[in-house]
Amino acid sequence: MAVPARTCGASRPGPARTALPWPRRGPRPGVRSPASGSPRLLLLFLPPLLLLPLLAAPGASAYSFPQQHTMQHWARRLEQEIDGVMRIFGGVQQLQEIYKDNRNLFEVQENEPQKLVEKVAGDIESLLDRKVQALKRLADAAENFQKAHRWQDNIKEEDIVYYDAKADAELDDPESEDVERGSKASTLRLDFIEDANFKNKVNYSYTAVQIPTDIYKGSTIILNELNWTEALENVFTENRRQDPTLLWQVFGSATGVTRYYPATPWRAPKKIDLYDVRRRPWYIQGASSPKDMVIIVDVSGSVSGLTLKLMKTSVCEMLDTLSDDDYVNVASFNEKAQPVSCFTHLVQANVRNKKVFKEAVQGMVAKGTTGYKAGFEYAFDQLQNSNITRANCNKMIMMFTDGGEDRVQDVFEKYNWPNRTVRVFTFSVGQHNYDVTPLQWMACANKGYYFEIPSIGAIRINTQEYLDVLGRPMVLAGKEAKQVQWTNVYEDALGLGLVVTGTLPVFNLTQDGPGEKKNQLILGVMGIDVALNDIKRLTPNYTLGANGYVFAIDLNGYVLLHPNLKPQVSQVGGLEGGKPYEIGTPDFLPCLLQTTNFREPVTLDFLDAELEDENKEEIRRSMIDGHKGHKQIRTLVKSLDERYIDEAMRNYTWVPIRSTNYSLGLVLPPYSTFYLQANLSDQILQVKYFEFLLPSSFESEGHVFIAPREYCKDLNASDNNTEFLKNFIELMEKVTPDSKQCNNFLLHNLILDTGITQQLVERVWRDQDLNTYSLLAVFAATDGGITRVFPNKAAEDWTENPEPFNASFYRRSLDNRGYVFKPPPQDALLRPLELENDTVGILVSTAVELSLGGRTLRPAVVGVKLDLEAWAEKFKVLASNRTHQDQPQKQCGPNSHCEMDCEVNNEDLLCVLIDDGGFLVLSNQNHQWDQVGRFFSEVDANLMLALYNNSFYTRKESYDYQAACAPQPPGNLGAAPRGIFVPTIADFLNLAWWTSAAAWSLFQQLLYGLIYHSWFQADPAEAEGNPEARESSCVMKQTQYYFGAVNASYNAIIDCGNCSRLFHAQRLTNTNLLFVVAEKPLCSQCEAGRLLQKETHCPADGPEQCELVQRPRYRRGPHICFDYNATEDTSDCGRGASFPPSLGVLVSLQLLLLLGLPPRPQPQVHAHASHRP
Repeated sequence: MAVPARTCGASRPGPARTALPWPRRGPRPGVRSPASGSPRLLLLFLPPLLLLPLLAAPGASAYSFPQQHTMQHWARRLEQEIDGVMRIFGGVQQLQEIYKDNRNLFEVQENEPQKLVEKVAGDIESLLDRKVQALKRLADAAENFQKAHRWQDNIKEEDIVYYDAKADAELDDPESEDVERGSKASTLRLDFIEDANFKNKVNYSYTAVQIPTDIYKGSTIILNELNWTEALENVFTENRRQDPTLLWQVFGSATGVTRYYPATPWRAPKKIDLYDVRRRPWYIQGASSPKDMVIIVDVSGSVSGLTLKLMKTSVCEMLDTLSDDDYVNVASFNEKAQPVSCFTHLVQANVRNKKVFKEAVQGMVAKGTTGYKAGFEYAFDQLQNSNITRANCNKMIMMFTDGGEDRVQDVFEKYNWPNRTVRVFTFSVGQHNYDVTPLQWMACANKGYYFEIPSIGAIRINTQEYLDVLGRPMVLAGKEAKQVQWTNVYEDALGLGLVVTGTLPVFNLTQDGPGEKKNQLILGVMGIDVALNDIKRLTPNYTLGANGYVFAIDLNGYVLLHPNLKPQVSQVGGLEGGKPYEIGTPDFLPCLLQTTNFREPVTLDFLDAELEDENKEEIRRSMIDGHKGHKQIRTLVKSLDERYIDEAMRNYTWVPIRSTNYSLGLVLPPYSTFYLQANLSDQILQVKYFEFLLPSSFESEGHVFIAPREYCKDLNASDNNTEFLKNFIELMEKVTPDSKQCNNFLLHNLILDTGITQQLVERVWRDQDLNTYSLLAVFAATDGGITRVFPNKAAEDWTENPEPFNASFYRRSLDNRGYVFKPPPQDALLRPLELENDTVGILVSTAVELSLGGRTLRPAVVGVKLDLEAWAEKFKVLASNRTHQDQPQKQCGPNSHCEMDCEVNNEDLLCVLIDDGGFLVLSNQNHQWDQVGRFFSEVDANLMLALYNNSFYTRKESYDYQAACAPQPPGNLGAAPRGIFVPTIADFLNLAWWTSAAAWSLFQQLLYGLIYHSWFQADPAEAEGNPEARESSCVMKQTQYYFGAVNASYNAIIDCGNCSRLFHAQRLTNTNLLFVVAEKPLCSQCEAGRLLQKETHCPADGPEQCELVQRPRYRRGPHICFDYNATEDTSDCGRGASFPPSLGVLVSLQLLLLLGLPPRPQPQVHAHASHRP
């Protein structure tokens, strides 16, 4: 650990002087005295604290470590040189004068936070209210249509005409079930037109129907559903006539049928299409009230082999039916019950918690005897724990078992009777000969339902049908339960991108007969999508400045709008953004039917979107509670490139969005309270300034990059700024800046800033010789969207974002006073000997602050680009005993004493400039030029650790929950796919085996393999062909460093015995630089630790989930719960297997499978997908 010596106050720099002219090249080798290393041998035996005064005092040695006042003098020289160059070339004062000279061409407008946020909240409320009215019309119509519908037992496929959204894909697939049956007579063939609003081809005259792959289209239930829902077409069409901005209107039926408008072909994946509307986040939220669920799994010795694997898969699928409004825990039981994970109580069913459960479930092992009592007592205790956050609605226990005799009536009498506030759902898993009557009785006696899961194919249906039971109290509540809910953000299945959905349940209003009880089944959920981009358009874009923004959160604290909401969205693999797990991969059986994370909503908490602190926790809580508020705070802000942390002032203002679950916030830096609005009424001046945008002017006026903004509706966008500028100029030749199809504010400000920056060229840059001061370029960027780089040739190496609001240097300059240095990213550098045409430079920028009539704003940033090599040489001289490069180097005779400096003694003395993020900017070591821009710990780990230990730097760790990572390659899977059960010799000799689980499971796997053979065989081309297909969501740990509390000149010793080093560090005034002088290390024995800055992958999904659930973040669930109705009929509570297997058929198929079928080839490459944390 570093041991500090004395600390002295930093001397104030002397008066600014004119920067020294400097040749661009001419490195001089450092001179090393033959005796320069000798004093170290003597000092190695002295205590570390005595080293500093001894080395600083005169002695017999030729060179000593520089004294503190000497190094402070070097620091002042560096400060003055930087300031001198920026005063001459930066043009801050000149640009301020230019703005004042053109004061008649713009007005200063004010952002009034309270008025702004209330207006935007009102606009969003109006937008969503129109969707609510459309939803209500649809739900009412659907209930009436179904009530008037006459059930037809003899209905046939050819009686129903509809557009099957998957028809085109199935026609292209020769193995399709429907192609083989030839049942295409009832399917319409439609023409489609491209529609930019839907980002898709649509047909506004029809609806489309999507039916899950595992549901038979020709069943009587499905055909009747198609029959009565056809009438919804007219309502969909009328809704669009009343509100042309409506996007997808969808009815998700409880039978699995999806009817949506307008019609568009289904985006079928390359593999099996596993989409089922009943598993979409919006359907789950709309179909039932929040849930408190405890899942208990029988892991007694009788549960083994494939039965246990089916249970694991079933639990995964059950977890996928839960949303962020629900709470859950999972336990296993035999003689005793215990949680499968580290969670000891109910936890929120968010993405990361569910992933912990899914991983833990895979580790369950079958042993012991069955003890239902232990399992149920554990579950009831969990549900009765009132000392934790939970949903407090729809309490239920889901038990998975292979069967048993005990009814545990005493447990139910103790915990649940007579009120029966907890529903019990029982699942008989696998094929066995046990009596299922006790399982049926448990469910029926506790207002639940009994299900059987004999095989893989029954998992999806039977783990979601419990929602029908939970919907009963909602249906019986009638209009009281007809409340529109708005979802979290999620990825639209039809390609709209990120959306929120308004949902409204649709109830069955029929009665079984005259005087009979009211039907208590939910028909489905009606939904209408709202694209996030449509909501963003209601927020102010460019009047808030580069660092101002609008955000919105829901009752869970998840962001609906936020500039940092940028989930990695992949379109690879079709519908859900990826392909399902494949048999043969390690992930197949435990979570068989999962696709990528897009089955889950995008859940980014406000405190994860920003850097968390106590003030933001208070703001978040107030917003969730639906309060208004305003607060000014000093907070940490992560830079756009995620390399730096700035401490800045921000004003937060927030209001609730009425009639929704959302709250809206506005964030403004103090300098964005005011903004400029151009007033170019003089058309002659418009034309004059516009000419400076023409490429013909670039040679004399510098190159102009324009921000790629939506200036006009007909402007063609392009990622190439040269092409975009060309498109812009061509459009401006046809329209005027005052055209109604254009954004007049953006256009006028752009043209004004074009003229303003041209005047800077004329007054400052054009007459200066950049080479004299070793500058590669000078530049100015503005709020209006102009970036002017001078001279024109420097634009060839300009790599900054042409949108100033998205450029890291621009945003950081606004938040920091003084000069902000930005070294080039390490991967952009060449080695010194390979540098050509002086193209590697260091950006130095500063904000231009205007004060107009007592109103302060920062409308522009100016700066220079330093030549790396030339300034490295200049740095050596400024930190030496010479005043300029032409002066001879001072030699130290053998009988005199001298202080080391950064030029002569560069073999013994390390001198560096490090920026506030800990990245190397300049060094006196020529071999380190190719390391400029690298985190300093990678250059000198020992010294960087000492700077951190002495509080020059502070560390901030955070987590990126929106990252995408390449999956780990699968291990050796053996000779057969892991998902296939391989019988042993003992199994063959056991007659019970032939008549129970294994034979039936192998039969169903054979059946599924024939129908869905893509589940059994990987597609190496698909796995290898597209890099995006191999990416999956993950959590990345980010570490940034920023300046600590020390703001003084500081000497210290890196105490490491014989390898101790002296160093001096001092902040350079008015910059983001730290000047460090240190002895070069004698040995490497002190390399005890290395600070890491590089983003790292978190295999455990970020911070320890087991610890986080002990301090859950504040949230509020829906304010109304529908989990009880006295009139509920619970007599329908379960059924047995519909198709009991035949022993003869099983034996025949088993022999066929074992003797007649060759093994399938082993997949070579697997592309894994996983849920986003």
